[in-house]
Amino acid sequence: MQLQRPSLIQSQKLGMNPQLYQSLKVMELPVMELRERIEEELERNPALEVLEDPSTVSLENSLDNAASIKKERFERFESTSDSGYVSSGGEAAADEWQRFIEGALAHPESLQDHLLWQLRLEPVGEDIRRVAELLIQNLDADGFHIEPVEVLLKNEDAKTIKKALDLVRGFDPVGTCTADYKESLRVQAERLPDAPAGIMTALSCMELLEKGQIAKAAKKIGCTGEHASYVFERLKELSPFPGRSFFAGTTRYVIPDVRVVKKDGEFAIILNEEEIPVLGICPFFMKVAGEKSEGDEDRPQNSGKKKEERPVRDFARENIKEARWFIKSINQRNLTLIKVTRAIVEFQRPFFASGPKYLAPLTLKDIADAVSIHTATVSRTANGKYIQTEWGIFELRHFFTNSITGTGSDRSRFSKEGVKQIIKEIIESEQANLSDQTITELLAGRGITLARRTVAKYRSELDLGSSFDR
Repeated sequence: MQLQRPSLIQSQKLGMNPQLYQSLKVMELPVMELRERIEEELERNPALEVLEDPSTVSLENSLDNAASIKKERFERFESTSDSGYVSSGGEAAADEWQRFIEGALAHPESLQDHLLWQLRLEPVGEDIRRVAELLIQNLDADGFHIEPVEVLLKNEDAKTIKKALDLVRGFDPVGTCTADYKESLRVQAERLPDAPAGIMTALSCMELLEKGQIAKAAKKIGCTGEHASYVFERLKELSPFPGRSFFAGTTRYVIPDVRVVKKDGEFAIILNEEEIPVLGICPFFMKVAGEKSEGDEDRPQNSGKKKEERPVRDFARENIKEARWFIKSINQRNLTLIKVTRAIVEFQRPFFASGPKYLAPLTLKDIADAVSIHTATVSRTANGKYIQTEWGIFELRHFFTNSITGTGSDRSRFSKEGVKQIIKEIIESEQANLSDQTITELLAGRGITLARRTVAKYRSELDLGSSFDR
């Protein structure tokens, strides 16, 4: 018979209270997400208030900016939209012309606008024009159909659809209004001026040509190796994604959390505090909670609190406690970010002094040991945050890169990212198309030992083509 007996067991466990969890979440927030988190906390906690917000703009400045933007919009084409019109008037006319040019350059033409403009110049019937407009509006950024034509135009006449497709496909850029890149290349090859014989067959053996297997491609095309090379050179004139040259996507701006500026031979670390408001405790809540705020040190406290005031006082004290912890979490986040950045600058001093190709191997553990914090804290601090340097804006994680011979920073003085920058520099400065084997030998001359396949891998990650493609 089994008996249940009480026993004592001693163990260690890490208990995470809500305040600690909040502190960890604040630690990993980039500057813009931190601002959103502060706004949420201001709405939730009435004891928290903004003492100063450097990012706010006064109403007067805001109205002035809005007026100037509105004026710029209406003055962009003040005299006429005809680019050939220049009014008489000397300096005034020159200013007018300058405004027109700047307005035109500041607002790039989209693919749809470019195609519709060409369509308006075509003397075609209303049915073909209407179908062609539907086809143009159905194109994505690459120039391909978003919805299949048979679904988009299921109630239209087949002959009208064919005429509209042929019309739009011939517009500049040639090859839009197609299903995919294969059909686009075929349409472009059909319309290529002085197209060489066998070019349509060559489209089916592009992989052989890309690999430099000219003899096999020539056999499949049914021509000599010299003619196959010429056909391949003509195919390079085609664009598999013709619409991309007109794509004006939404620009995503990165706001750095910290800046590194060189002053008198030393690096100064500047925290981005312009986007983070200064927080404080509401004096009214301090008074309700029975605590002294600034300027109230000599004021006597009322000790005769009534019983009915206790819930209000407890509510105020609880919100003040949460507000203080939130402010402390933000300050801890900023302090840790500065410490981690300072350690990164010390480890990566050659990078900040001379450029990206001098990036040295660095691990999270190196920074954790230098700052005396846990590796996970370093990871949270570096996650999603950006640093502005003389060489551009980089994510903090960019500076954590492995050695080319292993994962420890003491094995090699060359990092993976640094070697990739050297390979990019070699390719950009090449006089002839260097093969991967030649690049490997050049790297070996600099004391960097890499296999040819590793060079090919790094080159591919840099989005640089092979020597044959280049």
